[in-house]
This record gives sequence, structure tokens and C-alpha cells, in this order.
Amino acid sequence: MKFIMVLLCCAVTGLVQAEELFRWVDAEGKVHYTDQPPPASAKKVEEKKLSNSTIETSQLPYATQQAIKKSPVTLYANDCGEPCTQARNHLTQRGIPFTSKNPQTTPADADALTKLVGAAYVPVLVVGSAVSKGYEKGAWDAALDAAGYPKSALLRKAPADPANSAAKKEQPSPPHPWSGGR
Repeated sequence: MKFIMVLLCCAVTGLVQAEELFRWVDAEGKVHYTDQPPPASAKKVEEKKLSNSTIETSQLPYATQQAIKKSPVTLYANDCGEPCTQARNHLTQRGIPFTSKNPQTTPADADALTKLVGAAYVPVLVVGSAVSKGYEKGAWDAALDAAGYPKSALLRKAPADPANSAAKKEQPSPPHPWSGGR
């Protein structure tokens, strides 16, 4: 458990740039955590591979982990324009982990979608066994809520356009009336 906490702390603070972390015990019994391979004399060596491309469910809030187990989310979408873009953005902004399937480029996905809704129509949201054809925010939120997914993203997200957010200047808040203008 301690190893997992160290991994999470390092990943969150950005201290770990390597793709591997090692936990090992030296001859005196002292535990070490490093991004460099341990010496040959090390005991109880554990290696953890880190990846930026996947979200491990153990890092997700408990409510999300439970919702994923009972009702995984799949989005059938392609480059259909605004509806598909809104669909992806909606799931991302809400912090919903989902499997994306493109029936336009993958024949197996097209067959699965046709069996599901009777046609190659996108976007389609599948939450567990519930199917929502077309993007409609209210219906999608209702399906996600019923499955137990949190109503808002609980993981911190980076700004979409760092150049644009740097250009925005924060306006100073007005002084509190009881602060005497300080």
C-alpha cells in the first residue's frame, strides 16, 4: 500500500519522469524507491511500469470504480461532426472513462453497432445494458446517473488550450467590505 501511495504522490507532483519505478530493500533492511535499477545486492525488488496512455481504475474515485464494474461505458462515434464532438466532450468533461468504437473504420464495430441499434448510426452511448441513440445531454446524464457515475469529473484536468488560458488575465477580486480595502 505504501508503494502505491508513493507512486501516486510522484505521479501527481510530476516528480517521476521515468517509465519505471523500483522498490527495493538494502542489506540493512531499509526500503528504497527509485527510478534507477537497484544494485545487485538489493533484496525484494519490485518494479512498477508507468504509462501515460491508460487510466488505472485504482486511481479513480471509488464511486467511478464501482460504476465501471457494473456498467462499463462504450461510445460509438466517428467524425460525424458536432454531435460526435459533443458526445466525446460530454463524457470527458464529466470524467467518465469509456471505450471508444468507430464503426466507420472497424467492421467489427460496425457489425456490433448494427446489432445494437439496427443501423450504422452515431453517436450511440452504451452504459451497461442501457443504449442511448444520438447525443442528448439529458438522456445521457440520466443513464450515467442511474449507473452510479459521479455527476462531475473528480480528477483534475489540464486546460484545453494553454496558450489561450495564459492570455486570459485574472481580474482581482474587489476588496471585502470588512477588510478595510486590504
